[in-house]
Amino acid sequence: MFICKNCKSVDKFELMFAPGYKGAKNYKQEYNKDKDIVITVDGYTFIPDLNFMNHHAVCRYCGQIYMWDYADAGKGTN
Repeated sequence: MFICKNCKSVDKFELMFAPGYKGAKNYKQEYNKDKDIVITVDGYTFIPDLNFMNHHAVCRYCGQIYMWDYADAGKGTN
């Protein structure tokens, strides 16, 4: 789970696609059994990390980019 550092919303984001992206931009977000976000874009499925979020996610509520952190303080510290 990811939190917007600006407005504190959790997992409320949209993806930014590169202008040259040629795919259909079919995007789906769901959670796996471990409560990790699983994103599927045009058939490619992955679990995003913080680096991905800070490069490709925009907050649905406040519109901020590059402002994400892990909502669970222990996540990503392995």
